[in-house]
Amino acid sequence: MISVPPLVAGVELGGTKIVCLLARGPDAIEDRVQLPTTRPDETLAAIERVLDGWGRFDALGIASFGPIAIDRDAADYGQITSTPKPHWAGTDVARRLAARYEVPTGFHTDVVGAALAEARWGAAAGLRDVAYVTVGTGIGVGLIANGVPVDGLTHSELGHLRPDRLAGDDWIGICPFHGGCLEGLAAGPAIGARAGRKGEDIAADDPVWEPVAHVLAQLCHTLVLTGVPRRIVMGGGVMVGNDHLFPRIRAAMVKSLAGYIALPEIAEPAFVVPPALGGNAGPLGAIVLGGQALTQHLASFTAS
Repeated sequence: MISVPPLVAGVELGGTKIVCLLARGPDAIEDRVQLPTTRPDETLAAIERVLDGWGRFDALGIASFGPIAIDRDAADYGQITSTPKPHWAGTDVARRLAARYEVPTGFHTDVVGAALAEARWGAAAGLRDVAYVTVGTGIGVGLIANGVPVDGLTHSELGHLRPDRLAGDDWIGICPFHGGCLEGLAAGPAIGARAGRKGEDIAADDPVWEPVAHVLAQLCHTLVLTGVPRRIVMGGGVMVGNDHLFPRIRAAMVKSLAGYIALPEIAEPAFVVPPALGGNAGPLGAIVLGGQALTQHLASFTAS
């Protein structure tokens, strides 16, 4: 008997746009709707209009920009917390949508969602231990170990680590919280501010890329030392279309590690790679989150 995957509504809530996906998987997408991210009430009402139009689905997954509260026992579960995005701090997302649709609901960061999707169907297919790095408007990391997100007190915010700097690079950075953290030095707006022009106008041989690649290699150095990822997938607007960054980042990462982790696969081109799912990595990650929530719900129901 062939088992049909559940029909899941997925919402990727990004800083500038939302993608709503109704799907059973990457080869069974029934609808895809893109919306702009504006003020919270306006944005959430627009999402609800899309989901209402779909009617019944088996589960809901939400992959959101962060930071977010993921502890289901906490009073602020389901909320966006200390984001610098105007008006969004304290916005309830997951509880509001879960109450409206009354289906098992998964909620996590957009980067964790993308990591789950790339591990299930994309550039890390077949691997249960993966890191997904997005380098775009911000920098975020989703870590997956044994097929599930690496969580504890909260989710990771590795984009705000303070990296070892390239000799002579004393640019102050633009993060409103930390100045010269990874995000403040190598996210899209930081590269534009550092270069004085938009990233798409910067040639591959421009010297601005050297400190950027160094900073991103420092992030990969840190990820290797966690002992988790068997592959690092790097996506986001900065990485897409800038394939020249990948060999630079790999080489700088290996140099920085200085032979401390003596595993040959770390130096291979297949260790740090671009995503395979493109713009659907985040939305498909929301589908995975919804599917996982449904599985957990059915397991708890059976156990009781």
